[in-house]
Amino acid sequence: MQSQPLFARPMQSDDDFWKVRNFLVATYAITPLGFNWDVRRWDGSRFHDEAPAWENRFKDRVQLWETGAGELVAVVNPEGEGDAHLQLHPNFRHLEAEMLAWAEAHLAKANQEGMKQLEIYVHEYDLQRQELLASLGYRKLDSGGAVRRLQLADHNFVQPSFDSGYRLATTQASDLANCQRIADLLNAAFNRNFHTAIEFQNFTRMAPCYRPDLDLVAVAPDGSFAAYVGIAYDDVNRHAAFEPVCTHPDHRRHGLAQALMQEGLLRLRALGAVDVIVDTGDMVAANRLYDSIGFSEVQRGRNWCRIPIRV
Repeated sequence: MQSQPLFARPMQSDDDFWKVRNFLVATYAITPLGFNWDVRRWDGSRFHDEAPAWENRFKDRVQLWETGAGELVAVVNPEGEGDAHLQLHPNFRHLEAEMLAWAEAHLAKANQEGMKQLEIYVHEYDLQRQELLASLGYRKLDSGGAVRRLQLADHNFVQPSFDSGYRLATTQASDLANCQRIADLLNAAFNRNFHTAIEFQNFTRMAPCYRPDLDLVAVAPDGSFAAYVGIAYDDVNRHAAFEPVCTHPDHRRHGLAQALMQEGLLRLRALGAVDVIVDTGDMVAANRLYDSIGFSEVQRGRNWCRIPIRV
């Protein structure tokens, strides 16, 4: 497969967006966990926004590699500013140096000293990519993350219980007021100020991974949303992701996130899901929760950075 001619071009149409999504679904089963993005992350990059049209945000920032027959084999895309993510079919890893060169030319940003830099997240298991980055002058940073996974076939399911006054509900995102409750909860739980009702509603209306029956909230006695667990689902791979998991600071220590996750696992079992993941880092309280439910860390990664980049 590697000997056939390949062609690089920018993502330039709505069809391309869905082509990349289908590629991520297709490569999930043939790559290590986290090697490419799951669909929740790709859907979120477009639809979790007040203006979900991708053209302005993705223009000249996503590059595709295809065979002469139009088969997609690799993608480079950013998530924020000054970062790049390499998604590729495992038979085409020889493209990685070329993909990095494109990313350095198009996605690097100037730091406070005015020097161009680029960050790449790399899993600790991926020694091949680490060796390539080191040879190009990248250095490993202290920052990174981890993924925990739970295999549903091995799980002992628990019926959730809620403290008196709290009740289980789904978000009912067709109501914009409920979307505002979610935005308020996200901002409070993660100490942010940028989440909005429209941003959340757009995601619920447009992202294929969104399932209203898997979007769970704990409602407080005053009617506010006290905790929220969103569960994205890839029905092709029967794979799910908890994103996000959060509790309002005024309602912590009531076991609300744990109860919502337990309810989510029961609903995933009913759908025939195989596994579920949650992204995490070194947050002690969150990891204690995930461990208590039955999640195990399956991979960890670090950010790598190159400074300066001469383009």
